[in-house]
Amino acid sequence: MAEPTEQIDFVWAGTDKNKKKTGGQISAKNEISAKTELRRQGYRVIKFKKKPKPLFTKKMQAITPGDIAIFARQLATMLKAGVPLVQSFDIVGKGHDNPSMEALLLGIKADIEGGDTLAEALNKKSLYFDELFCNLVAAGEQAGVLETLLDKIATYKEKTESMKKKIKKALTYPIAVIVVAFIVTTILLIFVVPVFSDMFKSFGADLPAFTKMVVSMSEWMQEWWYIVVGIVVGCVYTFGYFKKRSKAFNHFLDKTMLKLPIVGLILNKSAVARFARTLATMSAAGVPLVEALESVAGACGNIIYTEAVLKMREEVATGQRLQYAMQQANIWPNMVIQMVAIGEESGAMDTMLLKVADFFDEEVDNLVDNLSSLMEPIIMVILGILVGGLIVAMYLPIFKMGAAIS
Repeated sequence: MAEPTEQIDFVWAGTDKNKKKTGGQISAKNEISAKTELRRQGYRVIKFKKKPKPLFTKKMQAITPGDIAIFARQLATMLKAGVPLVQSFDIVGKGHDNPSMEALLLGIKADIEGGDTLAEALNKKSLYFDELFCNLVAAGEQAGVLETLLDKIATYKEKTESMKKKIKKALTYPIAVIVVAFIVTTILLIFVVPVFSDMFKSFGADLPAFTKMVVSMSEWMQEWWYIVVGIVVGCVYTFGYFKKRSKAFNHFLDKTMLKLPIVGLILNKSAVARFARTLATMSAAGVPLVEALESVAGACGNIIYTEAVLKMREEVATGQRLQYAMQQANIWPNMVIQMVAIGEESGAMDTMLLKVADFFDEEVDNLVDNLSSLMEPIIMVILGILVGGLIVAMYLPIFKMGAAIS
């Protein structure tokens, strides 16, 4: 089987069947194929040339969930405007700044042109489009409301990415401060304290106990610094190893994170918000509850909640109502259970769950802001104790000598 020839982009200008001036861009295997296709479409070509390469070429980048969220919104907008599906992929793909994303979208376009439905084409790219995305697109195609469901997917993806950024902000800030404090302290112990230590030796006087302790720490760091580096690297590697391979470790980690002060509250509320928004989106698409819960489980972002949703799915599959299954899980706030009960009674489950999701999104916003405000004085205290303590230890002998002289 012959390898497919790479497509070449050409730009052209000419007239259409009505003698009106027109032009554009066309991709083909070669110049003859491009001109033949334009003539077949009824165009008379006057100017024709190969599209020049841009001065600054785009760099290959990884495809992020944010790119998928933006694509969902762009595609929904295109379809709502009446642009055909294949042409929408062509416009969005070729207009993307990320070459990897462009290649992905043009590959999906080629699959659709080959006879696949959009859902089938997306399923082939399961690395980038999760089960939830594909299921909702399939439901939209079957019901003839693809643009409406793509709009819901886009909103869901945007909200989910916004939530992830808030969680990262809440977790990254204190971790970054701890790392910076550790680096600053290490630099002071290895490079600054030895200068003072040499000076103190010339005094010939007995040093304060606090200064002796800091000098001893400095000497130990100078001699055994590679042990500290090895321990840090080893801890990071071990953490990453077990995080990827051990379900028990992930279960312990997620359970521990949920119990942390403030951060645990943020993670709990964000998991509830994800659960509510994902289930609301699938419910609005008409996906059966048992099938929806399977997709929702993976969207919670925490193993404890994922296991709870999967257990709820088993109970719902046996005929139990969702509100009772949630009560037995014993992790859902009472307000969420009551809203689900109202939704089940009134037949407006998606509306009730969206209200829950919006409420908990706002709660997470407030908690993240409060955490940032709380961390600022704590950071000042930590840095003050570490850096200030070292400085005081170095100046204590000088103060002692000054007092003795006076």
